[in-house]
Parts: sequence; structure tokens; C-alpha cells
Amino acid sequence: EAGYEVGAKVATRKASGAVLNALAAVMPELWGGSADLGGSNNTDIKGAASFSPEEFATTQHPNCSIYGRQLHFGVREFAMGAITNGILLGSDTRVFNGTFFQFADYERAACRLAALMEVPNLYVWTHDSVALGEDGPTHQPIEHLASFRAIPQFEVVRPADQWETAEAYRAFFEKENTYPTAMILTRQGVPTLAETAEKAKDGVKKGAYVLVDTEGTPDVIIMASGSEVQWAVAAAKTLADEGIKARVVSMVSMEWFEEQDAEYKESVLPASVKARVSVEAGLAMPWYKYLGAYGKPVSIEQFGLQGDGAQNMIDLGITAEHVVEAAKASIDEAK
Repeated sequence: EAGYEVGAKVATRKASGAVLNALAAVMPELWGGSADLGGSNNTDIKGAASFSPEEFATTQHPNCSIYGRQLHFGVREFAMGAITNGILLGSDTRVFNGTFFQFADYERAACRLAALMEVPNLYVWTHDSVALGEDGPTHQPIEHLASFRAIPQFEVVRPADQWETAEAYRAFFEKENTYPTAMILTRQGVPTLAETAEKAKDGVKKGAYVLVDTEGTPDVIIMASGSEVQWAVAAAKTLADEGIKARVVSMVSMEWFEEQDAEYKESVLPASVKARVSVEAGLAMPWYKYLGAYGKPVSIEQFGLQGDGAQNMIDLGITAEHVVEAAKASIDEAK
């Protein structure tokens, strides 16, 4: 069990790297790598040899072995996806691969085949939003969450903080199905939430769970994923100060949530509560099935911006203040 400090700001990509290394220490069958972004994706297994004959050692990768656990794919995302599919089809090992979420487009055909073949590939996709900042809109995912959620039998997982990241990996390796799964992770630090420390272990594996609740029936339900969960929690506190009861639901994985029975889904998103808000730094498209007729999305419906990542979020409306406004608007319409 990890011990995380509540309030500590840690990027979920870094939390992911720590979890992968902890898993590698007890799972000798686990290996993987990145498309030339290991340091940024945090996919390096510390101390592991590179998978390569010893005679091909370089100054950059001096420790090589045909039994190495570190794969260096180069800037070849599709090849990386195809190679790791093949490893899973042809061996009893478990493998992961990583790149920036924006570059997952180059890997998409292999991802689709993994879903079609029911191969449990594990994708570590980092730098998941406009918050990555200065690289600009060419590197900032907007439509990607929606488009990968659209692939049948492909599971998209976007944890909010360190606790949810650790539990997401636990859920992936303990799940009985064989679907490919993408961990969608931040570049920027995100606060470690007090609420996830208590609830993530039971909640994450169910895809969505009540993170913050109220007494009695809530006036509005605020749903969020990943780095935006913090703004949902902050908005709920502001609304509570104004006498408005807001429930916060952390939507870690829509696919995992849809696997739950009707009773559980109703307990998280009761049909009687019509006022709803979704918060995610990408297209709102996947959220409308949960928003209903009166729900309001807080989303990004344009390409990103070049500039400071935190300022990008503000300029594009991904703020607690905007969530509060959306909640009030939804409540008014649902009356």
C-alpha cells in the first residue's frame, strides 16, 4: 500500500511510473517501453537492461541483454502497438507501451486490432490535455478521449490523482477480461485528494464512484475525470457554501462503469437528479448519455492554445468557477 500525502501535487504520469516500477519488482513477466519518450512517459523500469543483443549496446543504452525488460521502439508508434500486440499473442508475458496521448493517433490501427482480437495491451499515454502547455495545439489532445472511447472493447481510464492511478493499475491487472486499456495521464502536477484516499480502492474498479456526497438527495451531480476532478470538488464546496447540495462523481472509466449492474449505476447517478454537469478537458461528446436533457458540459470544443498550461485551462473555461455556473444553469433548467 502506498502512502500519499494529501494535497501533494504530483503528475499522474509520475504516479504511474512509480506504480509500474513497483509492479515490475514483483512481476518478472512485466516489460515494456516507449516510442522514444520513456523519460517523459515515465515508462522506464529502473535498473532493467534494454532488450537488445549485448553487441548492440550504445553509450545511451550500455546495459543490453536478450532478457532485457526495457523496450526502445523509436519514433514508431504504430510499430510499437503492433509489436506489443504480437508479444501478448505469442507469449505469457505482460507488456506495456507509452507515448504522448496526441501521438496515440499514429498507433490507433494497432489499438483497434488489439480490441478486435481481445489482446490486453496496456497503453501509457501522457500529456493528456491543453495543460501540457507550450508545445501548442499540435500536441494537445482534444478529440482523443472521445475517439478512443468510440472503439468497441477498448477501455479508457483517466485517474484523478496518485490514489486513483495506483488503483487503476490494480483494477487492470485484476480484471478477468482481456480488453486493451489506456491509462490517460497528466503532464502537470495534480493535487492528491483526501477523498480518493478513502474511496479509490473500492471505487476505481467500478469505473465511477461518489467522491463527494451530500445529506439527502443532491441538487446537482458533477461528473469529472482526471485532472478536472479537483475542479469538481472545489465547485461542490463553493456550491455548498451557497446552500446548493452537489454530489461529485469521479468518472475514471466509462467502460468500467458500464460493466456494473443497473443498481450500482443508479446509486451513483440516480435518474431522479436531472441537474448534471460534466467536466473534462476535451470534447463533451461522450458525456451526453450521462448528462441527459438538462445537463451542462464544461468542455473544450476547439483546438488548443500555445502558452502556459495552467493559463490555457483558464482561457478555455476549465475552472471551478465555470463548473459552478454550469451547475446553477442546469439546476435552473431542470426545475
